[in-house]
Amino acid sequence: YSSPLHPLMTETLQLNSTFLHPTFFILTGFPGLGSAQTWLTLVFGPIYLLALLGNGALLAVVWIDSTLHQPMFLLLAMPAATDLGLATSIAPGLLAVLWLGPRSVPYAVCLVQMFFVHALTAMESGVLLAMAGDCAVAIGCPLHYPVLVTKAHVGYAALALALKAVAIVLPFPLLVAKFEHFQAKTIGHTYCAHMAVVELMVGNTRVNNLYGLALSLAISGMDILGITGSYGLIVHAVLQLPTREACAKAFGTCSSHICPVHILLSNIYLLLPPALNLLIYGARTKQIRNQLLDTFTFRESPL
Repeated sequence: YSSPLHPLMTETLQLNSTFLHPTFFILTGFPGLGSAQTWLTLVFGPIYLLALLGNGALLAVVWIDSTLHQPMFLLLAMPAATDLGLATSIAPGLLAVLWLGPRSVPYAVCLVQMFFVHALTAMESGVLLAMAGDCAVAIGCPLHYPVLVTKAHVGYAALALALKAVAIVLPFPLLVAKFEHFQAKTIGHTYCAHMAVVELMVGNTRVNNLYGLALSLAISGMDILGITGSYGLIVHAVLQLPTREACAKAFGTCSSHICPVHILLSNIYLLLPPALNLLIYGARTKQIRNQLLDTFTFRESPL
């Protein structure tokens, strides 16, 4: 019979077999796929290209055309900018891992990527809530819309969402940086996700786990409730309209706002929704669609 090791002795033995302040991590991609994951570049490569070109074109059109410098179009530009940053923070490294195999990422770069991926995800959720509120005001209080929704208010909302995202996500890398010992350098992921890094840390990670869980539930839960409530008010207001044509026009006004809600429910929200934003906003917003056609279509000059 051998007596169990004292907890302090167990922790000491564990520390002796771990890495002290690793200078880099190794991203391995999708566990279990091996060389087969190379073919996934044919999926994620075009998706990232579409996200890059689509959101870039949308932002360029809103920036260039002064007639689109209105609150509605500035709101549409917010998710495009967020999606562009989100896709760019994940896709280049993802494609490198898929095509070239496992790659090393400096420790500091890993923490920076962790911050931006989670902060932009949090901001994306807030942007969708802001767009839902904008639509609710447009349908429920159309006479007060020009007063309540102005360019200044949109700017304040964007600043508030950015500050909120920074404030709630900054603890992620800071909490990770407090740990000195890691049981491995290999991350079975395509990017430095918070929980993927936490799994490698040696010590009491209860605070990291609880904060990550609470943050996910708070962001998703509160924003989903807000979005659901806003669209509930929208549907109620639309159904009170006297004619079917008026109902259809009201729903059409918010169709470009409703479609992005799938981002909160999608398992591949990091790349696919950013790629679809141009199709969602461009196809359903007449002014942006017309400007895109004027920009990229060569028309014959009259004789």
